[in-house]
Amino acid sequence: MTDQQTATIDNTDKNLSQLTEQFINGKQKDQLQLIPQLITMGEEGWQVLMEFLQASDVNGVDIVRGKIYGGLYQLKHPITEDFIQTHFPHGIIPLNSQRNLDYQPLNQLLVEQQFQEADTLTRHLLCELAGEGAIQRKWLYFTEVEQFPATDLQTINGLWQLHSEGKFGFSVQRKLWLSVGKDFNKLWPKIGWKNNNNWTQYPNQFTWDLSAPVGHLPLLNQLRGVRVTASLFSHPAWSQDTAQ
Repeated sequence: MTDQQTATIDNTDKNLSQLTEQFINGKQKDQLQLIPQLITMGEEGWQVLMEFLQASDVNGVDIVRGKIYGGLYQLKHPITEDFIQTHFPHGIIPLNSQRNLDYQPLNQLLVEQQFQEADTLTRHLLCELAGEGAIQRKWLYFTEVEQFPATDLQTINGLWQLHSEGKFGFSVQRKLWLSVGKDFNKLWPKIGWKNNNNWTQYPNQFTWDLSAPVGHLPLLNQLRGVRVTASLFSHPAWSQDTAQ
């Protein structure tokens, strides 16, 4: 091994050590920025992230853990695939449902950042929660939303938050709605559903990646009015501080 090769290895080790220390001790914003750098470091960087994911004892949604999981998942490398299958075969938050719905397909789409497909599936899942009538008509009555189990809404919302670095989800939209005094006319442009008083056209005018405005996804159909959305945002699922 030449002196130059040895120096390169030493610099790599030093950089990894520095990155690891910054990541472990960093704030959430810094950790989110460092995750891609650790992934580019190869197997040693992956090991840092895998150990962090295993050691983290977090209840509920943690967007740092979500980004680590997503980054490792998307590598599609035997090492990371074996780690995920061994330790997190069903994701990193419980996929609880009081209606026995399977949320694993939604989890997978969101992990892979396939937001448009995840949005379509989310609407289908909401109709499944509402029952056979909603499945057939493909839209909801606000009275059906009122009967949704809090557990299921929290699972759907948690997955959206987890795999969007906290940008998307019903609870994110609800927080913005509350911040504008529950005024939907102020909410729509804020989340990118209206521009200059014109409704954003589905699907091409919507943004299906993380460059979208906060609260942009998932979509809710407003053509029949806001009662469904108001019912969703007023649901008891969000009444507790611990609700995801």
